[in-house]
Amino acid sequence: MTTVEENIDENATPAIDMDQLMEFVGKFVGDLGATVGAGNVMLGERLGLYRALATGPADARELATRTGTDPRYVDEWLRGQAAGGYVQYDAGSATYSMTPEQAFALTDPSGPVFLPGAFELALGALKAGPEIEQAFRTGAGYGWHQHDEDVFTGCERFFRPGYLMHLLTEWIPALEGVQAKLERGARVADLGCGHGASTLLMADAFPASGFVGSDYHQGSIESARERAAAAGLGDRVRFDVAGAQTLDERDLDLVTTFDCLHDMGDPLGAAQHVRRSLAPDGTWMIVEPAAGDTVADNLNPVGRVFYGFSTFLCVPNAVSQPGGYALGAQAGQAAIRQVVTDAGFTRFRKVAETPFNHVYEARP
Repeated sequence: MTTVEENIDENATPAIDMDQLMEFVGKFVGDLGATVGAGNVMLGERLGLYRALATGPADARELATRTGTDPRYVDEWLRGQAAGGYVQYDAGSATYSMTPEQAFALTDPSGPVFLPGAFELALGALKAGPEIEQAFRTGAGYGWHQHDEDVFTGCERFFRPGYLMHLLTEWIPALEGVQAKLERGARVADLGCGHGASTLLMADAFPASGFVGSDYHQGSIESARERAAAAGLGDRVRFDVAGAQTLDERDLDLVTTFDCLHDMGDPLGAAQHVRRSLAPDGTWMIVEPAAGDTVADNLNPVGRVFYGFSTFLCVPNAVSQPGGYALGAQAGQAAIRQVVTDAGFTRFRKVAETPFNHVYEARP
């Protein structure tokens, strides 16, 4: 017979290890600082505070003068930036400065490393919090096009530095025979191109080739067209409003998908369309977020970032589309291989990787 005392013991609060509790609270404090710090990073970028400080040490009043801002606000901002390790503080002179590495990562939107873009993407995604909460309750999707404008601009500024650093120097040379084709003159389709950063990088590097970029988001394609015209590439690049399964191209030498296959509601259908669109000796380059094949493989800082973005952006977008099949941003090589081989491709291999991306080659 069960006694009252036994019931009480069974339901008692487990003993708390205070050291483990404080360790967890410390993790939380770091996360809380990073969360509110994201907004402060965007202030620094949009107000030109980082760029101005990179020109030389300054106190709050001097930096405010350089940027046309209020010194009291700048003073508080600088203190928080120093506490977070984003700028340096010299107690003797009561001035702030930036190391070359901090300036490199925080001040140049066109450079190979530009960290504020990631925060812009994150803050833009979080604006859809109420809608994503409702999607959790109903299982409904939430399309890419429904998000705040900061998602579109932040996404480009998040991914473009990696493309600048790796696309022309590592990824394309790793593909079998592709660089030679592009140099001679090839037909290329860049699916899910967004603002066209990847398309325009390739078009500028390979003037003998022709490129078409496509995305289902009208606003992104309009921006891509404007950028092509501004870069003087409009005669060799076309941008179409089209989903991955509707682009009407055939006998392509190269199809590329940059960080978007996992966003699609029917990735198998998209892969089958790519297979039909390629020439017999064509190549599909698939760039996806770096991921292992199991949950345990992805329990690390990079996996945490991508799972977080995927919860707000990738899975809701996939669920919103016909097919309703959501790979998620941490699908891993085995899942991508399955999609590719099910679509009829006979050759598949990983050709390159970075801390944030894996690059795959698929051939008929």
